Amino acid sequence: MSVSPLRAPRAIAALLGASLLAVLPAPAKAQFGGIVYDPSNYAQNVLTAARALQQVNNQLRQIENQTQSLLNEARNLASLPLSLVAPIEQQLDQTRQLLRQAQRLSYNVDTVQSGFAARYRAIDLSASDQALVAGAQSRWQDSVAAFEDALKIQALTVGHLDTTRQSLTSLMQASQDATGALQAIEAGNQILAVQSQQLADLAATIAAQGRAQTLDAAGAAAAKTQAREQLRRFLSPGSGYVADPVTLFHE
Repeated sequence: MSVSPLRAPRAIAALLGASLLAVLPAPAKAQFGGIVYDPSNYAQNVLTAARALQQVNNQLRQIENQTQSLLNEARNLASLPLSLVAPIEQQLDQTRQLLRQAQRLSYNVDTVQSGFAARYRAIDLSASDQALVAGAQSRWQDSVAAFEDALKIQALTVGHLDTTRQSLTSLMQASQDATGALQAIEAGNQILAVQSQQLADLAATIAAQGRAQTLDAAGAAAAKTQAREQLRRFLSPGSGYVADPVTLFHE
């Protein structure tokens, strides 16, 4: 079959077009059993799902961090299960009660002023010998009672030492085992309370001992003054010692 020269270019173009169609890739969309598969759309869906999963993971991390933060706040706000406030207050009450039971001259400014002025500072040297002796005896009783009170305070302070040691040991352990800031603060405050109770016992002991020593020194000073007056009376003319006549042999 011969081809005319006029139709040759068209045939060549047709052959080239058929060849290009055979070389070019298949279209993006393909149909399998009635289902259209679009690769670009599938890739976009996968990317969207991956982003959504990442957002879910981020939200889970935020929830986990918030939960941990709430747990930490709960620990920080948890109260210390150990409380030694009542025993500490009881020991302080015992010390105060013993100080209130001070004999003779109590720990009261008005009582001290009136009693000290009457028995120590303003001694009536013109009183009778019997009155002077009674005053000296009263001052001696003040000193003895003050020393007894000091011994009681010292005994109470020593008795508190074991309880104080046990309290400090328990509070130190509770402070180390504290799960939050509030528990640590409460343990520290109770340790300070125990130390304050120790200082109160020490202050009471010093006060009682100082009171006894002061009354004893004041009694000694008053005794010196009274002794000088009694010596003066003893040596005064006409009122001193007069010997009675003694007969050795009877006739």
